Formats: sequence, structure tokens, C-alpha cells
Amino acid sequence: MTPIYQDEHMLVLNKPSGLLSVPGRGPDKQDCLSKRVQAVFEDALVVHRLDQDTSGLLIMARGIEAQRRISKAFETRQVSKRYRAVVAGQPTPDASHEQGWSLIEGAILLDWPNRPLHIIHPDGKPSQSRWRLVEASAEASLIELEPITGRTHQLRVHMQSIGHPMLGDSLYAPPDIRAMTPRLMLHAQSIALAHPFTGEPLAFNLSLAWSAQSPYLLEDAPA
Repeated sequence: MTPIYQDEHMLVLNKPSGLLSVPGRGPDKQDCLSKRVQAVFEDALVVHRLDQDTSGLLIMARGIEAQRRISKAFETRQVSKRYRAVVAGQPTPDASHEQGWSLIEGAILLDWPNRPLHIIHPDGKPSQSRWRLVEASAEASLIELEPITGRTHQLRVHMQSIGHPMLGDSLYAPPDIRAMTPRLMLHAQSIALAHPFTGEPLAFNLSLAWSAQSPYLLEDAPA
């Protein structure tokens, strides 16, 4: 797996949909992005993850100190992330927010009897996501998303909670919406942060040619 950016402190990678970020439980879930990268870069360490079915930009640190610094940047919300998704229907924007952005707030809790599903629940962790419309058709909408917090399945749960699950979502979409595309239509499109050692601003973008019109998936992320 070839990084789209590398230096002595960090790697920026393009994770394909369907590949785990880190090993899962069981021998059938050992193939993952982190192991593939560590086979080439022995000092590569995990700092964040993407869901298995989500594609796009993911950062790994090189060495313990880089991991500490980059992890702290994530924890203190000094890393900007933006996603693209195709969702069912036409979500209604909230006109009170700037530049077309709407805010979703909903505490997220692991649905323990039905794990790995997560739900909106008052006992969950406070969670916020922003979204804005890019284009819409009668059946679906192409949107941009920015997670303000970083909960498991956050963007998927939040869009499902307002009645617009993502196409191809095997966990949160009903069967008819799940069947509209061969993969989850969620892609980590851009990420920006200060370099962990030099402080230089870094920004990476990896766009896909997705559409609100069928067949929606015009161009997938390269493996």
C-alpha cells in the first residue's frame, strides 16, 4: 500500500472500502490497513481509524513520539476532517447556520444487545456533526459532512437519526436503501493538521466522482 504522503514522522494513506483499519477478533479479521502498512514501514503506529466500509484518508504516525503528538491533535480537535456521503432522500438544511452548514446533535450510545450498532440515547456521549447539501435528486442527496466529535459510527448514526441513512449502509439502512449501491457511500475526503514536529500546515484531499443520481458510485477509491 503506497502512501499519498510520507516523511520520517507520519504517513497519509488511502484506505479502500471493505478493509479494516486495525485487526479485528478472529483469524478471518487479521488482514487490515495497519498490518499492510507495518509490513513496509515497521515504525508505523495507529492514531485513528475509519469504519471498515468507509474509504478515504487515514493518518499513521511513525514512532512513539509522533503517535503521541498526532493523537493529542486529534483529542484536542486540532485536526479538520471532511467526508462525502450519498444519503437517501433530501435532508432539509437548517438555514440558521453559515455557508449552508446544518448541525446534528445527538448523544451516541453503544446498543449493547445489538452491538456493534450504536443509537441516539440520552445516556450516550455528547456528539455533534455538521452537514451541507452538494446536490440532490428525487431519490438521494450528495452531502459533505464534518464530525465535530469523534464517536464510533457517528456520521452514519446521525444521518440515520434524521431519517436519511447512507446508501449501501449494512448496519443503519433498511434493505432497500442498503441495496442501492454495492458499498457504503461514505468517504473521508479531506484532512488537515499541523505537522507534529515542524508545525507546518498540511492539507490533503482525495475526491471521488460520486453523484446524487443513479448509479451514484461513478468512481470508487483505488485500493
